[in-house]
Amino acid sequence: MTWLVYLLECADGSYYAGITNRLEHRLAAHNSGGGARYTRARRPVTLLATQDHPDRSEASKAEARLKKLPRAEKLGFFKA
Repeated sequence: MTWLVYLLECADGSYYAGITNRLEHRLAAHNSGGGARYTRARRPVTLLATQDHPDRSEASKAEARLKKLPRAEKLGFFKA
């Protein structure tokens, strides 16, 4: 099963990063208010980028690296 690291842009312009193995379901949850607490008050969200990983562990490690980056470098993370 492939896991994804994803980056969202919230309605207020902020970014949110997460992991999932069911992207469409997760996006629907974020936009319906059933997703992360952070995105509930910042809807709607727009998907900016995704990155495939072979398992949850690798996706979690990549998410941690992504979250440590400054905002200006987050989109570049997906191009590497």
